[in-house]
Amino acid sequence: MAGFRSRGVGPVDVRAVPHPAVTLVLEFGDGPLVVDNGRGQRGSLVARLAFGGVRVRGGNVECVQVRLSPVVAYTVLGAGSAEPGRAVVALDDLWGRDAARIRERLGEASSWQDRFALADAVLVRRRETGPSVDPEVAWVWDRIAVSRGRARVEELAAEVGWSRKRLWSRFRSQIGVPPKRAARLVRFDHAARGLAAGGDAARVAAEGGYADQSHLHRDVLAFSGVTPAAAAGQVWLAVDKIAWGTFLQDPLP
Repeated sequence: MAGFRSRGVGPVDVRAVPHPAVTLVLEFGDGPLVVDNGRGQRGSLVARLAFGGVRVRGGNVECVQVRLSPVVAYTVLGAGSAEPGRAVVALDDLWGRDAARIRERLGEASSWQDRFALADAVLVRRRETGPSVDPEVAWVWDRIAVSRGRARVEELAAEVGWSRKRLWSRFRSQIGVPPKRAARLVRFDHAARGLAAGGDAARVAAEGGYADQSHLHRDVLAFSGVTPAAAAGQVWLAVDKIAWGTFLQDPLP
């Protein structure tokens, strides 16, 4: 969980780089947060797993951003958070009037710690009553995350006693993407962090399990919309050490 404020520092205009988490943005600022995804999404939103090609902009933006494991997101956001289709959805579509009430309460809070506590309480309450993913799906996601995307999906299906087809269907309906795409996303995330830290593309590719540098190039371009060299300088990645430093080594923040 992190707080962002653009007031006094000029307008926001950044490319959002996908992360192996569902991103919940609780917006409460004077100026609307706008997502340029072909729909001009405004306000509080949910960016589903493996979103891509998205720019975020706005002026006087204030928001609490939460990265949720997709296993937890399914529970606290509802089954709609994993439905195929739009990569970014309005929180109003998932939470109805509760989204507006939370926005108002965040705006009334006097400190970031109070806002974090409010967001945490909301998520805990919803987790107690929301739907749960299958234990097999949760286990497979955990193995994908721990292996940094290098686990073989066929072997994971065999370990939980499911057919490949059943795993693909249940995983996609509850996590939001097929297991192989989830593995690609996790692998990309570690590669993107390596590039942002100044790592050589060839070495990052080798250490990340890519067949070669061209393979890395294709994946980075597919998920971020830019080349590895351009991805390394994206603000979205550069802010990670500041906003999410405590969780950088944890694939399930």
